[in-house]
Order: sequence, then structure tokens, then C-alpha cells
Amino acid sequence: MRLRSDSFQNGQPLAPEFAMGAPGGGFGGNRNPHLAWEDVPAGTRGFALLCIDPDAPTDPALVADAATPIPVEHPRGDFVHWVVADIPAEVREIAAGSCSDGVTVRGKPAGHDAGGVRGLNDYTGWFNGDAEMGGQYFGYDGPYPPAHDLRIHRYFFRLFALDVPQLALPSPFTAADVLRAMQGHVLAEAALYGTYSLNR
Repeated sequence: MRLRSDSFQNGQPLAPEFAMGAPGGGFGGNRNPHLAWEDVPAGTRGFALLCIDPDAPTDPALVADAATPIPVEHPRGDFVHWVVADIPAEVREIAAGSCSDGVTVRGKPAGHDAGGVRGLNDYTGWFNGDAEMGGQYFGYDGPYPPAHDLRIHRYFFRLFALDVPQLALPSPFTAADVLRAMQGHVLAEAALYGTYSLNR
């Protein structure tokens, strides 16, 4: 199985059009990028899609201290930007901007992306307790790395071909729930990644 995008080249920068944070401050376009896939294995009955940044800083105090650069060697963790489960087996493409186009304060509602069910992304936890932005963030919300982070962040789009049309998931669900539920059901995985930084 192969995954590609007309919105960015594998391993190359994402445009601010596809990011939540824009250079110089404020919001970017927050549009989901185009994705398309082919060479799907026989027996595929559905797909799951994740977008994960493995370069997120792990110390909130460092993130909050904009005056101090976050070193490249600072320990990193995962930050989930997109979760979709139960994408129908006949789907082969997601158009740019079809699942997210602009920032929705307090998060997009539960619903469907590409015929599949939206899960919660990690902005849900990040904005928890924020009077202006707090809420449940479903579907795609793009990159917004700290402007004082010296590391270039990578955003991995991972598509899984599954032998079941639906996964046993709670409501709402997260990427961790999807990863657990699809154990033993993955026929193939394809991935590509784009990069993004707000550090000048």
C-alpha cells in the first residue's frame, strides 16, 4: 500500500495553509492536506488514519517560557493531530480542506471525515482549562509547535488497512483507543510525513 499527497512532498515542509499556527503569530489556515492511497491489500474492509507529531516537548513549563529556546535535545513525546476510524473500504482519497478548513474555537464537533468517524486529537488536553479555547477537538487540527522550539517537528500521516469495517471503540475515542482496537486487524500500513517549524 502506498500513501501520497498533492499538498506536500514526503519529508518536506508543510505550508501554513495546513497548520493551526502561522509564522509571526496567530492562526494558519488549518486545512487538512490532500491524501490518496493505492495498492490496497486484498481483504481490506476499512481504514484508520492517524497524524502524529513525535517531536512535541514534554515539559509544559518550557513550552510556557517563550523567552527560553527549547533545545533540540529536549525529551520529546507524541502529540496527535488527527484521528479517523472506520473509513469505508472503497475510499481512496481525501481532498485538501474537506475535513478541516480554518480554526474552530473550542474544537470541531464529533462527526465524520472521509466517511469515517472522527476521534479526539490532543488539543483537547492541551487547551483543557483554557477559558477561551477549551473544549473537545475532533478531527484534524494542524501543527502549532512552539515558536521558541529549536527542533523542526515532523508530522506523520499513518494509514492502516484493516480486515474489519468497524473497530470496537468508546465514544468519544482517541488515537490510543484506535491503536488498541486494531491490534490483530492490520493488513498493511502506509505513511508519509511533512515538517513544520515556527522558529525563525
